[in-house]
Amino acid sequence: MPRHAPPPDPEAPGDPWPGEWLRGVLSLCALRVLADGPTYGYDIAQRLAAAGLGDIKGGTLYPLLGRLHAAGLLDEEWRQGDGGPGRKYYALTAAGRTHLHHEGARWARFAHLTETFVTDQEAHR
Repeated sequence: MPRHAPPPDPEAPGDPWPGEWLRGVLSLCALRVLADGPTYGYDIAQRLAAAGLGDIKGGTLYPLLGRLHAAGLLDEEWRQGDGGPGRKYYALTAAGRTHLHHEGARWARFAHLTETFVTDQEAHR
């Protein structure tokens, strides 16, 4: 009989989230970081990691920020660095704040529905 590895511990620190989960929520999480005020991409990535979302690579984050800017949800501004290279700062637009508010509420409803569906085994017998 073949032995199968045990399933990963869902509470283990450092376990990466499945990419399809992150793709579904990453734009809202980036907008949420920017709701605290303008900042640059590396700081956004650091704050997302600190929140438990894992290491978000620049090849994922910067195209996402570009799409949010193209959609009118973010403003971009180059700022001189203090003794170093300049950085592109991102800030929410009014449309970005509205989008975060509405889509955040929709995501919360969806996450609750999914949690209830997946974990409430009695409801599905």
